[in-house]
Order: sequence, then C-alpha cells, then structure tokens
Amino acid sequence: MVVDTEICGIKIGDRYPAHVMGIINFSPESFYGNSVISPESALETALKMVEKGATFLDLGARSTWIHAEPISRKQELERILPVLEALEGNVDAVISVDTMFSEIAEEVLKRGADIINDVSGFTADPRMIEVVADYGCPAVVMASNKLPGDPLGMDAIIESLESIIQAAEAGGISPEKLILDPASGRWIEEKLSIYDFETLDDFERLKIFEKPLLAALSRKSFIGDVLGKSATERLYGSLAAAAIAVYKGAHIVRTHDVPETADVVKLSGAIRSRPSVVKEGRYEVSVVEVKTPQDAAIAMRKLGVTTTGSKVMQNKSIHLMLKIRNLTTTEALIIKQEILARGGDAALTRNAVSHETEITDVLIMGTLLQFERLARKLEGQARSLPLIAEMIRECIANRNDLEYRYLR
Repeated sequence: MVVDTEICGIKIGDRYPAHVMGIINFSPESFYGNSVISPESALETALKMVEKGATFLDLGARSTWIHAEPISRKQELERILPVLEALEGNVDAVISVDTMFSEIAEEVLKRGADIINDVSGFTADPRMIEVVADYGCPAVVMASNKLPGDPLGMDAIIESLESIIQAAEAGGISPEKLILDPASGRWIEEKLSIYDFETLDDFERLKIFEKPLLAALSRKSFIGDVLGKSATERLYGSLAAAAIAVYKGAHIVRTHDVPETADVVKLSGAIRSRPSVVKEGRYEVSVVEVKTPQDAAIAMRKLGVTTTGSKVMQNKSIHLMLKIRNLTTTEALIIKQEILARGGDAALTRNAVSHETEITDVLIMGTLLQFERLARKLEGQARSLPLIAEMIRECIANRNDLEYRYLR
C-alpha cells in the first residue's frame, strides 16, 4: 500500500514531502469571506502563495457552502476565465479548478488548467468523466453519492470512493490520475462534527486505495464547533487538523493559509514514518495495514478476488490482542485452551498455570473470526464466561463505533 506517483511533473507519495494547495477564491458567497479576492489581484495572490510554499493552486468561482446562494454556470465561467488568463505562463504551480460541471471543465482545460477538482466525485455531471478521460488530466474526486460530501462516517466514505474509482476507470480515466478527498466539512445538514472527527481519526484507512490523498480541512465547521469560533478565527485549529492529516497519510493539504500550513506540513511530514517496502528485481514486499474487514475486502478485490471470496476471508485479516483482567485462574485457563483450539494464542502468568494464584489477567491474540468463535464457545460455559463472551464482543465492536468513540 505505497503511493509513489507523479502529478503534473510533481512527485507525490509516501516517500516524498506532502504538498500545499493554496485556495484562490472568487466567490463572494463563500463561508469564509476573508478568503475572497478580486480577479485583478489573482496573479499577485498566486505568486505570494507559491513563494510561501504552495505547489498547487485551486481556483474556485462557485461556493459549495450549503447556505450559499447558487449561481449559474455562465457566471462561474465568467469569473474563472479572466483569472486563468492572468495566471497562464506566469505562475510556477499546478493549477486546479474547482468545478462540478463538464462544460466548465472543458473550457478551463483548454485555457491552461492542469487539474479538475470535482467535489461531487463525478456524480453532479456524468459527462465529467468523459471530459477528464479525453483530456487525460488528473482529477480530485470527493466522496459523494447523491450530493457532494453526503457519506456519513468513514465506512460510507470508503464505499463511496470505491464506487467513484470504479466508475472513473470504467469511463476511461487512468487509475494514476485520481486524487481522493474524503469530504471533510458540513456538506449536508445531517453531517455532524462527529463524522469529521472520525474521518480525521481514521484518515490512514484511505491508504487502502493506493492513491494520492487530499485533506481539505481549512477553517471547516467542525473546527469551529470544537473551538466555538467563527471561520475568521479558526487558523490554529486548521493547523492542528492539517498536522494530524499529514501524519496519518495526506499527500496534499488544501488551505486558505499557505505560509502557516507549509510549516506545519513540513514538520508533520518529517515525523511521519515511511512505509516498509523491500524491492529486489521484479519482486516487492510491503506491509498491508488494515483496520477493518471492509478495508481488507477492498484490498482483496483490487487483486481480483471475488466479492464472495473477499467476504469469506475479511474477518481473518484483522488481528487483535485483548487483555482480560481479574479472571479466576480456572476461567483464564479455559479461555487459553479455547483460543488455542481456534488457532489463536494466549499469554498469562506462569503462577496461573501452576494454580499458585487465584486471580490473573490474560492476553489473548487472534483474528476477528477466531474471537467470534471463542465468544460463541464461551457462551455455553459455566462461571462468568458467558459474561466475558459478551464483553469481548462489545470491546471489539467499540473500536469502530462512532457513538462510543466520540459521545461517551
């Protein structure tokens, strides 16, 4: 699961420093009014961002804020074209245009844009896939189903991105051209801040797709919900979120605040560990880290494993170690015997094995499948073992339970 690619001549991947994408906003309807600039100052703004560390610039003429007044496609195009004309040939950066519509994408690609950033993930305009494929340009696709950013929780985000990738590749877009955005922020009313906390906490799960990852966190509402501050006061919260995202695997950070974010990205990237990969001739060995059965199934399907086969094997792919405390020696020895019988393992003090202690802790190791089979067996045992079975199931479930993690 190692990303190592090139986007418009820029190296992107787990072995390279993360990049900063500066936001250049021409939409007065934006949620962050201080970010809006005039077309006349676009070149000056772009040059300053590049000087301060931006390697990508994202131009936006339509606000995607849920409370923004809508504008026509004609207005969007009239706002963006003069800016592209001013920047073309004058700025040493990759130019991205934030749009959901194919006719706008086609026009901006003709006039020097390098990347299309579609927050609808190709769902708002089905012809967008055709345009991106025809031009062979990279595209940022945001997790979306019926509306931009509508998946709730990381499982739904991953399912959405997998579907978008399949549709894009079926439509002729090269796999190496896609950049993934997990849709942080309140894109729909139902999307509460806890979903964004989960997305950031589990950001590394997106590595399963082996594609460049973009984190668009700058001054978003979930930051304001934690800090109790307006968009104009969310700089430090944005920087904290950016640091976490890069540490967890983001390759590009989209931001309103380039100089500050560039420093944070550089430091977080220096701390982040590099993937373990060994190459020799045509052979390669790498560590595949998965946190959930869903992610394991995706890794298998990417190899060509059938959907049925991946479902059969997915619970065998997640290995855990659980600690159970204050068992009687007899209970601990029964648990050890039963997990060993199912292919797992257990560790406990030798004093318990020789019955020299009455109460002991035990470490049990196994796959999700082995733990489920253990719990099923313990349900029919005496003493407190049926209770322990229930606690094992609850403890494992809590690892990925949104309410448990953020509301308790």
